[in-house]
Amino acid sequence: VLQERELERVGGSQTVKVDVRVIAATNRDLPGAVGAGTFRQDLYYRLNVFPVTLPPLRERPEDIPLLMHYFVARYAAKIGRRISRVPKETMGRLVAYAWPGNVRELENVVERAVILSPGPDLVVAPEALPAIAPEVLPERPAAADAVPLERVERAHIVSVLRRTNWRVDGPRGAARLLNMHPSTLRSRMQKLGIRRSEEQAS
Repeated sequence: VLQERELERVGGSQTVKVDVRVIAATNRDLPGAVGAGTFRQDLYYRLNVFPVTLPPLRERPEDIPLLMHYFVARYAAKIGRRISRVPKETMGRLVAYAWPGNVRELENVVERAVILSPGPDLVVAPEALPAIAPEVLPERPAAADAVPLERVERAHIVSVLRRTNWRVDGPRGAARLLNMHPSTLRSRMQKLGIRRSEEQAS
């Protein structure tokens, strides 16, 4: 299928042409596995047409505030809570943590924190993050101040709008990328004071 774009059904005698695109993902070191003989070399080269490498979360701490906003908004809405602020200490701990479980671990920690936070501040219990000796933690920039979630949301929406050339609707629009209805996105843009004129000013 990958090489010839055709197949034969089990028990069949006719060749069937197919037109498919295969997206494969792994967290393994495939070149190393090929060298060790634990992954087929021919299959590797058939799959490795357009590789996209996504660094682990520990190597892109600048993404943590954006991901936190997304997960906080998602789970707060799900259980009917209002979380509007991430304290300085909480943000600093989350940015400094190495996240061996990557984005899924961050999502689980934020969901638990949303459920347990008693007020509008996001509270991450000390036991939510496994104890790791400070000397093995990678160096991370400290969070200077508490980060209002609306500021993070605004920056994220503007970033996506720039990627779509400020197109809101359609399959390539910002609303689709943000998984929002276009009218909802326009409402958020109005509330957050987002206008295309700021792009021209920059």
